[in-house]
Amino acid sequence: MNPSLPQFQNQQILPIVLRIAQAVRQSGGRAFLVGGAVRDGLFGVVAKDADLEVYGIAPKQLEQLAAEFGAVHLVGKQFAILHLATDAGPIELSLPRTESKTGPGHKGFQVLADPNLPYADASRRRDFTVNAMLQDPLNGEIIDPWNGQADLKRGLLRHVSAAFAEDPLRALRAARFVARFNWSIHPATSTLCRELDLSELPLERLEQEWRGLLLHSQWPGRGLLAMEEVGALRLFPELSQMRGVPQDPIWHPEGDVMIHTALCLDAAVALREQMQDPWVEMLAVLCHDIGKAFTTVFERGRWRSPAHDVLAADDVESFVARITKQQGIGSQVAALVREHLRPGQLYFARDNVSASAIRRLSTRVNIQALVRVAWADAAGRTERNPEPWPPGAWLLEQAEKLGVEKAAPKPLLQGRHLIELGLKPDKSFGPMLKAAFDAQLEDQFADLEQALRWLQNHYDLSS
Repeated sequence: MNPSLPQFQNQQILPIVLRIAQAVRQSGGRAFLVGGAVRDGLFGVVAKDADLEVYGIAPKQLEQLAAEFGAVHLVGKQFAILHLATDAGPIELSLPRTESKTGPGHKGFQVLADPNLPYADASRRRDFTVNAMLQDPLNGEIIDPWNGQADLKRGLLRHVSAAFAEDPLRALRAARFVARFNWSIHPATSTLCRELDLSELPLERLEQEWRGLLLHSQWPGRGLLAMEEVGALRLFPELSQMRGVPQDPIWHPEGDVMIHTALCLDAAVALREQMQDPWVEMLAVLCHDIGKAFTTVFERGRWRSPAHDVLAADDVESFVARITKQQGIGSQVAALVREHLRPGQLYFARDNVSASAIRRLSTRVNIQALVRVAWADAAGRTERNPEPWPPGAWLLEQAEKLGVEKAAPKPLLQGRHLIELGLKPDKSFGPMLKAAFDAQLEDQFADLEQALRWLQNHYDLSS
């Protein structure tokens, strides 16, 4: 095998790619690796997907050829792409094609396949020059009509042609590439992105880009700043309004709330593998200070943001609802945002913090997740966090002693216990059980026997 070829996550993919390319050549055509596989190979990154563009072969002939390597699924009314399911995983095969915008949305395109299209014309429809290269897997030759290799060396995202504007999602994709590779965006490309109409983007595609940025990149904070650069944050005013919001330079020497949030996101990557639900926790880091936009005031000689943690819930849930349909996510993120200052507050008042305060905290939010979000908040500054971070270490230690580090305590007294005492279920059960659970959190009893004794002491059970 040619040592200059991309390496794939599934090592069995490349041998099949080579066999397909050989079969195409024997049929009078030429197959090229295209897109991310070529870029990642040149960049020294293991590629995930194998996409082949096949020249010089008619659509029906390519379909018959591909069927020798696995199950073929045609895409689109006019053949241009087929998905090949092989024993080693999927491979996408396509003919060179032109695409013209015919209507709104990502499906509003007319696709015309042309096996004899020149390389430059075929790659003109691609987004960035670094994604517009072709590589012959049989000899390693790179065809680079748009100088993608030079841009790759510079770490520069530059659009290929005016066709870039036909898919407005590319503005968000530019930010995701910045987050993944820490690249920069060419000024002309940033300008073009800011002119795109992003209103037609469906929620599903927005969620895909946000998940890619927050969950699968090394610099999500830089991706956030890139979103601002390309104008994508106009879709999300809860985030864009963080720009220019001042902070006390003693606590936040790094700058305004937008800069702080970006640093927090980049710091949170160090903890992402520990996160129970990285989607929820990374969203909480992203949103933790959006309340500062409408609570920040200058008083007594300092910038302050009173109650920015507890007043942000509506904005948090509004933002989350516009990027995912997943139920319950908004309230989970809002809970972490609402409590994100608590680890520090409890630590600095630790000599007076009761066990019940920590138990009650565990009923509102997962303490381990909260400590991770709070750690990222503390790490989002120009100086490094101490290890271990004292507020987080202390809170986790106290929570572990109380058995609530991983989950909230469960009520000892249940409705069935009231029924066993001869009580008939009615509207009094709810307040009675709530009062019992409050007493349990306050350490007034520790087991069921004590709970029943507490109940008899506080309620007349004879009626």
